[in-house]
Amino acid sequence: MIETAEPSQSAPPVEEDGPPVLLSVNVGLPRPVRWNGTTVYTGIHKSPVAGPRTVRRLNVDGDGQGDPEGHGGEQRAVLVYQRGSYAHWSRVFGRDDLTPGSFGENFTVSGLADDDVCIGDRYRIGTAEFEVTQPRVTCFRVGMRLGVPELPALLVSHRRPGFYLRVITEGEVSAGDHIIKTRTGRNQLSVADVDALLYLPGRRAETLRRAVEISALSPGWQQSFRDLLDGDLSSATVAGPSPAGAGPAWAGFRPMTVRRVVQETSTVTSYHLEDPQTPVARALPGQYLTLRLHEGDDEALLVRSYSISALEGTGRYRITVRRDAHGRAGRFLHDHVRVGTTVDVAAPRGTFALRPDGSPALLASAGVGVTPMIAMLREAVRSGRQRPIWWLHVARSRADHVFAAEAEQLLEQLPGSRSMTFYTRSEQGGTGHDAATVRGGRPDADDLARLGLPSSAWAYLCGPPGFVAEIGGALRRLGLASGRIRSELFEALPPVAPGVLDGGVVSPHQPTELGTGPLVTFARSGLSVRWRERDRSLLELAEACAVPTRWSCRTGVCHTCATPVISGAASYQPIPLEPPPAGQTLLCCARPTEDMVVDA
Repeated sequence: MIETAEPSQSAPPVEEDGPPVLLSVNVGLPRPVRWNGTTVYTGIHKSPVAGPRTVRRLNVDGDGQGDPEGHGGEQRAVLVYQRGSYAHWSRVFGRDDLTPGSFGENFTVSGLADDDVCIGDRYRIGTAEFEVTQPRVTCFRVGMRLGVPELPALLVSHRRPGFYLRVITEGEVSAGDHIIKTRTGRNQLSVADVDALLYLPGRRAETLRRAVEISALSPGWQQSFRDLLDGDLSSATVAGPSPAGAGPAWAGFRPMTVRRVVQETSTVTSYHLEDPQTPVARALPGQYLTLRLHEGDDEALLVRSYSISALEGTGRYRITVRRDAHGRAGRFLHDHVRVGTTVDVAAPRGTFALRPDGSPALLASAGVGVTPMIAMLREAVRSGRQRPIWWLHVARSRADHVFAAEAEQLLEQLPGSRSMTFYTRSEQGGTGHDAATVRGGRPDADDLARLGLPSSAWAYLCGPPGFVAEIGGALRRLGLASGRIRSELFEALPPVAPGVLDGGVVSPHQPTELGTGPLVTFARSGLSVRWRERDRSLLELAEACAVPTRWSCRTGVCHTCATPVISGAASYQPIPLEPPPAGQTLLCCARPTEDMVVDA
């Protein structure tokens, strides 16, 4: 197996004589391809074409992308790879079957090495002009195409990713055209340097700031670098810095005692938890606790996460739980947990947390989704900052309105705050705090527009998936940047499996072939299953159980699959180029070494 964690130092660069030249134009329309027992819709298979080809804003004539969100659009219209890198990989892999288009590129070129080309450089080829926008997206498809699963990691560690071009002027190109540089990019950061800045450790704030200043850099990469700048670089990874700046306050689960139970509504109850021996750790407003409840034997576990609705001054946590006909853990809490009951609790976790910088904030929730929002509202009051707060909540009726009085009291302590409340089963209106309104129905785009959110605001959304999607979409249409919209869901997260054709929704279940290894619990999916040695990673085990997963590279590079570890430990194969944040694991290359609970 090729080691993915070490860059190749031995292979000398290929000398390129003369000016850079377009050696081959390669195109291919997306098509379904069988892979790992599933079907991927992909345009990774490219073949050279003869004669001139017109290059348009979105691609080369005759070409297409199977995943336009990840590999298409104006910022990623044309993918470039170099003859020098072909020679490099031929030596590394000992292969002589690599031909133009094998790496999924549209343009195979001489020269234009990733260490030399800078983001923002412009080139004229034929009658078209192009601008360099970003390195190649690290994606499993290139490894699938060449039968080298580790390739996404190798492209990064060997500093040979290739790069995308934006089409400045449409025109015709042909193999043999000279490539003429017409402009040098601002700040002169090379493709390889920008790629390493996102995917490798050791990044520096100064370099991140230089990258963000490059207007030609694609918006997605700019936002990733802004997120890294906003956090603690000492703990930052490609997945972003942990809001707490460190790992969980304690490992695994610890016993805590229920000291108080409060009935908030007919279906919602709050539980106040404390450890009588050791003061609990401070949590960030918006984070959650994970509870482990025992229904019977050791493997009859109920593992469920609940937002912290209050961290009281004495260091006790309050969680707030709705009784749901389909929620076993919620029913168990309501039916069996009383004052004095001991429950197992994992440390506060979660990246859904109120920013501490005093920036304007919209706190929008529906139903029991109000629980992290009330914690954020309490923190806004406690901090003493005069930050603008917009409060939006949707409930079925007044009787179902959780924390109505508490929220109103808090809002009264925040001068200038504004709120809107909607009751979906009532047409009765009314007035509330300050300029607040209480209305029947559901919020629509006009209601959100009336809030008058500034572009500097951050939006925090929590509630059913439909509510989060609807409000988030409306905010984006009103001009709020996607990077400023944060959301929290406590059911399984929507899967991210680029290009994999949807085979229909299947509930998580035990695999057809059971294992005998460590017990792995997927907390959000409510499933515990024994590890199977046939699986190469936790990701493969999750896929065998229909647990919704999120991934892209499958080699520990992109960190799309980074998942909180509530308890237990794992080893890695292959070793990721950059470890995940403390308290998380990369499902795509992790194998459990003991019983584990992961937040998936």
